[in-house]
Amino acid sequence: MRLVRRAFAAGFVLATTIGSASAIDIQEVTSPGGIHAWLVSDDTVPLVAMDFAFAGAGAAQDPTGKAGRANLLSTMLDEGAADLDSVAFQTALRDDAVRLSFEPSRDHFYGNVSVISSNLDRGMDLLAMALTEPRFDEEAISRMRASITANLRREQNDPDTIASHLWSATAFPNHPYGTPSNGTLESVAGLGSDDLAAAHSAGFAKDNLVVAVVGDVDAATLGPMLDRAFGDLPDAADLTPVADVEPAVGATAVEALETPQTAIRFGGPGLARDDPDFIPAYVMNHILGGGSFSSWLFEEVREKRGLAYSVYSYVAPFDHSAIFGGGTATRNDRAEEAVAVILEQIGRMASEGPTEEELGEAKAYLTGSYALRFGSSSSTARQLLAIQLDDLGIGYIDERNDLVEAVTLDDVRRSAARILGEGKPTFALVGPPAG
Repeated sequence: MRLVRRAFAAGFVLATTIGSASAIDIQEVTSPGGIHAWLVSDDTVPLVAMDFAFAGAGAAQDPTGKAGRANLLSTMLDEGAADLDSVAFQTALRDDAVRLSFEPSRDHFYGNVSVISSNLDRGMDLLAMALTEPRFDEEAISRMRASITANLRREQNDPDTIASHLWSATAFPNHPYGTPSNGTLESVAGLGSDDLAAAHSAGFAKDNLVVAVVGDVDAATLGPMLDRAFGDLPDAADLTPVADVEPAVGATAVEALETPQTAIRFGGPGLARDDPDFIPAYVMNHILGGGSFSSWLFEEVREKRGLAYSVYSYVAPFDHSAIFGGGTATRNDRAEEAVAVILEQIGRMASEGPTEEELGEAKAYLTGSYALRFGSSSSTARQLLAIQLDDLGIGYIDERNDLVEAVTLDDVRRSAARILGEGKPTFALVGPPAG
């Protein structure tokens, strides 16, 4: 086990070899059984990190009244499989130095396995058991359900979580994106083994599987390993269609909660990832609110007026929508002022845009910091997976900074007008009742 600890502790050393995005050599690997993966092979450290996703199998697949189903499923896949109950399966993971985790997003169901290369066979076997033969024992379900319920109860008094849920429900009424991904106390209480089995059988298949691997394994070895891990999955997923939707604009939702600060969330329509204006919008958002200490919102909301400790904005493309959003928290008696300042800066960006100097600084930061996304084997695998899910192509890592550098002031102003000039964002505020 001492070797294992040293190997995992050295995981960052591996990143120094692959930390330059432009130096990464990505191989496309196809297993004998036809499973595809992207591989960055590096034997600097005896570790292998595999990130994978079942596209479209995320929380948006939760049926009406069963919110939180994908989340509960993610907690159950390492709680026993095949002939190993929860204790036996966790013991096997520990003894064989295999790290296994799962997590759903709105759109996708993610998994990760990290293992020392000498235990790769065993790691793939345990992963295969978790994916194809989960047990869903009642004792483990009750335990995981209780843990999720405890978190949900804590979130009932967290203004930031409440504001985020309120914004989503207001922006996406009667749509899966408007439902809490982790579920509600009522919906989670009603989830059982049949629900988990249904989600598992419908969402996990070869045709919606996306895989990225980084570390001490070559293409010839990885091919059979992919079949070992994923070969017994069904050929095709059975996903429920999800409607495309645009977030509502111009609405304001307020929820009363006795708290020292008012939590604020705002947002409206964004741009799809394949929209030609997405990269300009990404650069624009860095200037407006994504650049932390250098952004307009930080300068106007925090530095000049002291309204908040932090304020931010973001652009987020989903499979069935796209968002420009953001948030902050401020003293209750200054919430109205904070909203007004945010709207003022959004309006200024939509009508005027940044200066040439601001654009240059944003591009310099965004291109210079890109390599930090490849700071470890695990983070590199996540980036490769995201590029595949967004269908950006195997050459995107080499092209990305050139795309950012090519953005002009006209591009930024055009994208800002498209996102920010089409109506007031929807706001959600959580704080003490008025009066």
